[in-house]
Amino acid sequence: MTRRADPISEAAAAARAGRLIVLPTDTVYGIGTRPDDPVATARLFEAKDRPRDLELPILTATAAEARTLAWFDDRADRLAGACWPGALTLVLPRHPVSAGWELGGDPATVGVRVPHHPLALAVLAATGPLAVTSANRSGVPPARTCDELQGVFGDAVEVYLCEDEPLEGAASTVVDLAHGPARLLRVGSVAPEVIERCMPGEGPLLDSRPSP
Repeated sequence: MTRRADPISEAAAAARAGRLIVLPTDTVYGIGTRPDDPVATARLFEAKDRPRDLELPILTATAAEARTLAWFDDRADRLAGACWPGALTLVLPRHPVSAGWELGGDPATVGVRVPHHPLALAVLAATGPLAVTSANRSGVPPARTCDELQGVFGDAVEVYLCEDEPLEGAASTVVDLAHGPARLLRVGSVAPEVIERCMPGEGPLLDSRPSP
């Protein structure tokens, strides 16, 4: 693989242009692009072979930026304060800024997260919010190395921003706060007990645990 002179800037420029990039996060490698361009998000669905009923989550560089995309209630504020940056995705009602984005899934909600990885944060600081989902074909475990990633996506990805060592993280925990009582959609790096401690009086999480 050819070494790039400024891989972060190149990745950011490609994403802003609506191309696909791969970047490391604190969980697994992600594949992403700008979220406000329907051609770009369609390209992401196609590369992953991802069903349209599965919503693309959004990564942001800061919690303040996430708040421009989704409506935060007290529970979301507490969880974001305790777990961000980190491996927790919050599903919340969409703010008007993100209302028209074609992300699949429920058009009234958006999943937001602030990752805890310096390379991801550097790219996000340059691009603004990105639609980023795990770097794998749907139903297949995420790739852990750049060679594996290139074997999966090939030329469909414009820029691969990779670590030297395999990335061994687990997926983010996903909590839905958009439909009344908190619901645990996916168990990941953040334990359910941590979530429950941030929401005293909420009661036990309604845990659906679908396959990732």
